[in-house]
Amino acid sequence: MKAKVKTRALWEGFVRSSERFPDRPALRVDGEVLTYAQLGSAARGIAATLQSRIPAGAEQPRTAVFAYRSKTAFAGVLGALMAGHAYVPLNRTFPQLRTQRMLESAGCRALVVDSGSEPLLGGLLDAARETLLVLLPERVDVGDLQARWPQHEFLGTRQLASEGDWNSAPADPDALAYLLFTSGSTGMPKGVMVAQRNVLAFVDYAVERYEVTEQDRLSQMFDMTFDLSVFDMFVCWERGALLCCPSQKEVINPSRFLADSGLTVWFSVPSTAVFMKRLGVLKPGRYRSLRLSLFCGEPLPMSVAEAWAEAAPDSIVENIDGPTELTIACTHYRYVAEQAAAEAELDIVPIGHPFPGMEVLVADDELREVAPGEEGELLMTGPQMTPGYWRDPAKTEAAFVVPPERRRIFYRTGDRVRRPLGDGPLTHLGRMDFQVKIRGHRAELGEVEAVVRRVSGLDGVVAVPWPRTESGYGAVEVFVEGPALDAGPLRAALTRELPDYMVPKRFHFLDRLPKNVNDKFDRPAMAGLLEDGL
Repeated sequence: MKAKVKTRALWEGFVRSSERFPDRPALRVDGEVLTYAQLGSAARGIAATLQSRIPAGAEQPRTAVFAYRSKTAFAGVLGALMAGHAYVPLNRTFPQLRTQRMLESAGCRALVVDSGSEPLLGGLLDAARETLLVLLPERVDVGDLQARWPQHEFLGTRQLASEGDWNSAPADPDALAYLLFTSGSTGMPKGVMVAQRNVLAFVDYAVERYEVTEQDRLSQMFDMTFDLSVFDMFVCWERGALLCCPSQKEVINPSRFLADSGLTVWFSVPSTAVFMKRLGVLKPGRYRSLRLSLFCGEPLPMSVAEAWAEAAPDSIVENIDGPTELTIACTHYRYVAEQAAAEAELDIVPIGHPFPGMEVLVADDELREVAPGEEGELLMTGPQMTPGYWRDPAKTEAAFVVPPERRRIFYRTGDRVRRPLGDGPLTHLGRMDFQVKIRGHRAELGEVEAVVRRVSGLDGVVAVPWPRTESGYGAVEVFVEGPALDAGPLRAALTRELPDYMVPKRFHFLDRLPKNVNDKFDRPAMAGLLEDGL
């Protein structure tokens, strides 16, 4: 059955909630609580300004949001969408050259900037090849900026349009909601185009499945350059709930943030829960305010899911999974201890079953479906599948394919999974590129990590193949987050479970494993430590 195409815009849920609950809190950020009326007013002012300065043309405009954990960041996202633009999130903590490339590649005509990001604005303006409209809602006088960069146009608080000048544009389900840049193998960020219809398919299902109401208080642990932030914002605002955005200090103390905010819905990468478990803050019964706990972005260790379920005994614990190209998440698995223990592989919680309308294909190297119970690459299609990569038809053609004997385009996720027997769940076995050759033998890094977790009793484990050889790799080295253990007994225990070529050559115990900007374990950074002679 063909999925119904959504004919409304992503921002409409926020507007409806603003009309129903104008005085309810919509956002807690940077020590301030904004009502739906207040956040809506700021967003409409930005939207009206964009509409008046950048008339709609043949190509949908794109507005960059160069702001971080601030009122302007959230108002900028809403304002861009309400103007009919796609938003492009930029992060001031990224290397400046990377941000310049993202801005240039996206072809943004406008830039919304908060006061915290303004000190880094000069590098973007100097490198910009086209004239930019720069909105600074937190700055009154922009005269000095205009004098320094006369080729660009600057608008401060006084120059922004009135919220009453905003005009609602007709919704186009094929228009882009956002353009999100992810890591590219060439070193250039890769832009994923996400259409309105893709996001709405996800949001509509999520608000119903998770029964979100105006009484809920949701976490916002993710930076806007990570697509999981879209769940936080738009699932929350669709139902009039409160979005709680932690400060940088609260991000590194998630237990305090959770308790102080009175959260009812938690959403993070598993690495955050791994860290909390190691700190000893996942104590039984500690987080009774939670009714829903979601994890996404990385494999969720069984031991961590168990500890979280005990710490939040009144909460549903669910593992969701999916790449940016399939819009936020497209499979889910509800954790129930006994059932999960029977269905898990490699001590990792299964990724479960597809969202409605999403079709699964577990395929071999020739993209033909494997038999039930066999493993292969996960391909998916459906209403959440995005149009492809921004101005890169070659990459799009390589990743979005029509498999043999199929008529629909599927996205190749690069995830290795097991096709379930009967109506069982999909189990995640690692990435296709985590299957490496060690001294001529095929080795699964996920298997090494699973055995090390089980033997060591520690959850933060990353296996890195090292050193590189002409035919693959010479050995495996393992990074472990936690106190140092005696490597001799640990290696002896692993020898009883793993073949010689998979037994780690060395163990590196660190207080904190390197994380990337999305708070996931940073495997390239760990490989870099080995290159530097760790």
